[in-house]
Amino acid sequence: MNREEIAHLGTLARLSLTEEELVRFEAELSAIVSYVSTVTTIVADAADSTPKVGARYNIFRSDAATNTADEYTEALLREAPERSGRYLKVKKIISLDE
Repeated sequence: MNREEIAHLGTLARLSLTEEELVRFEAELSAIVSYVSTVTTIVADAADSTPKVGARYNIFRSDAATNTADEYTEALLREAPERSGRYLKVKKIISLDE
């Protein structure tokens, strides 16, 4: 990446970059882009690009509760700004008058 591209990225990100930052980012971003392209090449080489033909199926986990009832209720309600018994109290956002 050259300085103009980095300055443009800085503008898009609403960053005011100094000349020293542009020089530093030119080296750093070029190294990052090079590294990512190397990783992409390795991953692409390791993956089998030919599609596999055959039966496909989903593997589902059993739908079972992993916690006991009311295990987290009190801790969650303690964090709420307002509550009414075991329920969160929220502002009404739907009006029947409309």
